[in-house]
Amino acid sequence: MENYRLLSEEEIVILENNGCTAEDWTAINVAEDFQPNYIRNTSFYGEVNLGVFEKNYEVSKGFVKHTGINRSTLRNVTIGDNCLIENVAGYINNYTIGDDCFISNVSIIETTEGATYGEGNLISVLNEAGDGNAILFGNLNSQFAAFMVKHFSDKNIKDEIRRLINEDIERNMPERGIIGNNVKVIGTKEITNTVVNDNCEINGASRISDCSILNGPSDSVYIGTGVICENSIICNGSSIINSVKMQDCFVGEACHIANGFTASQSVFFANSYMSNGEACAAFCGPFSASHHKSSLLIGGQFSFYNAGSNTNFSNHAYKMGPIHYGTLERGTKTASGSYVLMPAKIGAFSVCMGKLMHHPDTRDVPFSYLISYNDDMYLVPGRNITTVGLYRDIKKWPKRDMRQQGCQKSIVNFDWLSPFTVGEILRGKKILEKLRAASGDLQSQYNYHDYVINASSLKKGIKYYDIALRLYMGAVLKRAKKHHYFGQPTTEIGKGNWIDLSGLLLPESEEERLISDIKNGTLQTIQEVIDRFEEINDHYREYQWAWTYQMILDYYGLEEITEEDAERIREDYIKARRIWVGEIRKDAEKEYAMGDVEEEVFNDFIDKLDHEIDYEN
Repeated sequence: MENYRLLSEEEIVILENNGCTAEDWTAINVAEDFQPNYIRNTSFYGEVNLGVFEKNYEVSKGFVKHTGINRSTLRNVTIGDNCLIENVAGYINNYTIGDDCFISNVSIIETTEGATYGEGNLISVLNEAGDGNAILFGNLNSQFAAFMVKHFSDKNIKDEIRRLINEDIERNMPERGIIGNNVKVIGTKEITNTVVNDNCEINGASRISDCSILNGPSDSVYIGTGVICENSIICNGSSIINSVKMQDCFVGEACHIANGFTASQSVFFANSYMSNGEACAAFCGPFSASHHKSSLLIGGQFSFYNAGSNTNFSNHAYKMGPIHYGTLERGTKTASGSYVLMPAKIGAFSVCMGKLMHHPDTRDVPFSYLISYNDDMYLVPGRNITTVGLYRDIKKWPKRDMRQQGCQKSIVNFDWLSPFTVGEILRGKKILEKLRAASGDLQSQYNYHDYVINASSLKKGIKYYDIALRLYMGAVLKRAKKHHYFGQPTTEIGKGNWIDLSGLLLPESEEERLISDIKNGTLQTIQEVIDRFEEINDHYREYQWAWTYQMILDYYGLEEITEEDAERIREDYIKARRIWVGEIRKDAEKEYAMGDVEEEVFNDFIDKLDHEIDYEN
């Protein structure tokens, strides 16, 4: 900020000749090198601080104007150097504006008493009529949000979280609204009680009220035409465009919300894409997507999820098209009148079924299809393990992370086979084996809860699960040898159950330690809690090895893993990998034979499969 001085008598005369007025000229402070020439038809009220106006500003490509203030009303405002502010129909009141900003054709920019800028807003997700269970604040990430939602019913943990967040907000709360450096605000009717960080742009919005619009070092926020955004926080790299209506929401990094989408009491994290539909009380973790007008995400928790339309059920059963994994998808209605449903626990993320599906028992049998035929529900265990769609998704998701490297707030683990998902596979395989043992091998069908499993599907399901287990063990063992930690694990952490906190895969024991350390005051700031999440993620491979080592012992009936055992596991891995690739090839050939895939696309896919042998060793 500048060292300010009072206006000279000569400068006041120039300003008045330029059509300017002031409630009190002695309350106007200016930078040492201030020149009044480029301030015209402007009224000043209260205390106003002005920088210099000595540069040109490119308002559009090839269209340059000199910086200055024209046709505006300012009250209790600080304006930095080389801003261009023009055509403020109402007023700018109680605001601090940085350097190199362009503000044009706006009605009101104002801070009122009691402004919170969207910080500390308590919302209810997963239960639209329930008590609040998530507090919005600028440093929120998907892990902390998932942790809050999961444990807010514990009064002690809730009170401590409230305290930590309130202290964090108090440390960062500005005295009045701020517009940072190099910000554009164009054609916008109202901005009240809002912080807009550096390099962000608001162009054609209807109303931005009680919000924080945050940025990263080089990825800013864009808010476009017709947007109404209230009591919300929008993070770096995100865009909110085309008449979106949003209230009481958190939008994380690199999210895109567009085309009349409406959202209330919801959170969106890391590369989520929302268009046309609605969200209410929705927890949308990393890579959640909704494209259809009739899609309503309500009271559910999602990650790596693509919501289908209520009218066409969005056919993601096809293979070489853009199938999304880690999702609960509803396939196109078939000729037999059935719908294909895929409650697949794939990727690093599980899907909390919420109101989308009332078949929670299928979560015990992961990577499966659920097919409705008349009044019967048929379960096809493990089928999704060997599909083209899964293979494509394993490759594509890391490439679709649009967040800036080095400053990613939410943690996203892209392992499709991990202690979390493989633990589910082990349980699924055991269920199938118990069904077969209890009813015998001669059955044509098996019943699991309310579902029917054909004998051939059960047999293949066990085979697919076994392929996945051998793929996982071999891959982890290969990495352990490559990075020189093969042998007895150096930690006990990780040997028990694993969980998913919206992208972070961690041992359940580490979550319990986190809860304890928040309650007993070991973690005293929000940053320390976020650092703990990072610390857990940094030790993922170490904890994974502890879990996998014990799994290998149990699977192969060993007391320790010798070099000879390791070679056997490697051979099983290569064999399983070739079977897996072969099954995916058959799936691709079947799809191609149906005539739905162009030859070039098919050949390109087969070429990629042919190169899988390069990754065996």
